[in-house]
Amino acid sequence: MMRLKVEPRLVVPLWMEVLATLTAIVVALALGGVLLASGGLNPLVAYRQMFLAGFAQPWSFSDTLVKATPLLLAGLGVTVAFRMRLWNIGAEGQLFIGAWAATGVALFWLPAGTPRLLMLAAMSLAGVVAGALWGAIPGVLKAKWHVNEIISSLMLSYVAILYNNYFIYGPWSAGGFGLTAPFPRTAWFPRLLDWADAVPFLRGMTAHIGIFYGLAAAVLLYVLFKRSKWGYELKVIGDNPAAAKYAGMNLSRHIIQAMIVSGGLAGLAGMSEVAGVVHRLQERFSPGYGFTAIIIAWLARLNPLAVALVAYLFGGLLVGGDAIQPAGIPLMIQGIIMFCVISASLLTRYRLYFVAKEKSWTSTSSS
Repeated sequence: MMRLKVEPRLVVPLWMEVLATLTAIVVALALGGVLLASGGLNPLVAYRQMFLAGFAQPWSFSDTLVKATPLLLAGLGVTVAFRMRLWNIGAEGQLFIGAWAATGVALFWLPAGTPRLLMLAAMSLAGVVAGALWGAIPGVLKAKWHVNEIISSLMLSYVAILYNNYFIYGPWSAGGFGLTAPFPRTAWFPRLLDWADAVPFLRGMTAHIGIFYGLAAAVLLYVLFKRSKWGYELKVIGDNPAAAKYAGMNLSRHIIQAMIVSGGLAGLAGMSEVAGVVHRLQERFSPGYGFTAIIIAWLARLNPLAVALVAYLFGGLLVGGDAIQPAGIPLMIQGIIMFCVISASLLTRYRLYFVAKEKSWTSTSSS
């Protein structure tokens, strides 16, 4: 008889990781095509329409940037935690809490006449701090009492969404509806088209400056991961916690720090969405950006610069999905991609092979 044996690879070549990721995407698109065909759609036509809407129309670049902004910030947040093998599945909740705090600043905690620069700075700070505190909760639970961060961060996402609903249907509601009053104009992110007179290329660009938050964060994280002691220790702890502890690294402190940074970036994603797109807090303003960020981080192999590229591609997928029917196709494809990427990661990090099962012999003696 044969049995399956699994053993980790000591070294995973870069070409193998890249090939596995590309193969996973191709397989995911093929499986998605089968499901589209089963629903009566022509997969080639559907994919072509999605590509044109997301990447090839005159307005595609701008619309895709709008979708990519929260994906980039939340994806970077998830990347920080994953770098340490902390599975922060709660970026969606941290995003909602960041949006809630930014809304409080815009509508209630600062006067409407506050200068735009001060207003946006305060909203950004509030979003980061609120998301960081929300992320710190599963971090402390993990560091102090070894509570599984997957469960605690995920459950806190539902708490954050319900907390958000309490305010938009209660004390912050506009006329009893599930939304707040609009933000004052000083609480709106400027759009790129505001500088079209100086830069003609920006004409018609409805994307907002939140994208620069994400790009700056991606570069900063890349430098920190490559050049700083903190980034080095994150990687060491993620690869071998026992060795890191033996070397004198404070695991509890780093766990909490990583979850704080992770939650802060996700909170900034929520702030950017309400300040740059919806200009108010409302129910379901996020179509699952925090959960999509998990797929983006995996596809980018936890490289912050690659997160920016993958976030743009997924932004195009969302824009393209809005252009076709039925609804829900982007989420379906995202789920298939996630499954295929995880499977590919398993095959690259571990070697699977069959070996002959040894027979056990027993001897008996008779008197």
